[in-house]
Amino acid sequence: MKDHVDAAFVCKGIECVKLTAGRYIAVISPLTGSSVFRFFDAKNNIEVFRYSEDCTFEGYNSAREIWGLPTLYLPNRFDGGLLRTSDGEYHLPINETELGNFIHGWAHKREHRLECAEVRGDKAVCVTSYTFGEEDEMFAHFPLKFRLTYTFELSEEDGLRQTIRLENLSDKQLPVSLCTHTCINAPISVGGSQEGLRLTVPVGERCELDERCLPTEKLLPLDDYDRQYRDGTMKLVLHDINNDMYTAVMGELDGKPFYGATVTDTLSGKRVCNEVSREFRFWNMWNDRGFNGYCCPEPMTAMINSPNLGLDRDVSGYSELAPGESYECWQRFFTLA
Repeated sequence: MKDHVDAAFVCKGIECVKLTAGRYIAVISPLTGSSVFRFFDAKNNIEVFRYSEDCTFEGYNSAREIWGLPTLYLPNRFDGGLLRTSDGEYHLPINETELGNFIHGWAHKREHRLECAEVRGDKAVCVTSYTFGEEDEMFAHFPLKFRLTYTFELSEEDGLRQTIRLENLSDKQLPVSLCTHTCINAPISVGGSQEGLRLTVPVGERCELDERCLPTEKLLPLDDYDRQYRDGTMKLVLHDINNDMYTAVMGELDGKPFYGATVTDTLSGKRVCNEVSREFRFWNMWNDRGFNGYCCPEPMTAMINSPNLGLDRDVSGYSELAPGESYECWQRFFTLA
């Protein structure tokens, strides 16, 4: 399949960018937060992210966090909506009323700009951006201008690589906390089974959470349950995984160092691999009670509620950008069969 870019591809009734490279197809939606609608291995019939032809745009749009690959800034929960930085305090609206938290930010809910869509050598490339300023209703709660730029590169050799760049356009410190709400499809094989799916994540210590899914600031040694992630025996679905958060460590893939997570279909041998940059220092696992056809192994640059924790930044992963500074991280997805 020849490398190709279609910047006027229609998916779910809206204009998207379709990238094709070798066996891979990726569909990216700038209009809905630069989410990756679909990532498909056409040769091996592997559906990497949660995707359904039957899901309408309205169904997708009402729950963007649980389809495809949405990127979140600011991700996960902030206690009571409070976000403290070194030179400011911001009060975000509580949108998780049952737990009294602000959750997941708003960048993935905004229309993004398509900067370019082109073939570069052996890669099909799409670049999108989102600039936050006074015109956004959230500026009243978070008056810090910033820009997010996403570069998606698709190639037969590397799969789908996403680079995230965050720039501080304000005159104050900008909090840094990024993640993707990575919705891995279950099953990964088209027409396959969910029963044989196993998740491997190289975890170090468990980050204890309280009843409101906020860190207690305790790091705990792994028990037998936790070691299932490290050993690759954790079932992806068909049981409840509810915010299992851990520090990230280096793992292995086929005997070589690998900093990332893998999902294996033990019945077919097919695998989905998610390599991440070292900026992602935590993993949070969630599968929506386990019976909805997907699981989210979420790489995170910082702990949940990180700006408000009493932990040292080198423990919590929290960081800030001074005016004019920028921050980058990356991840890639590929399949093995």
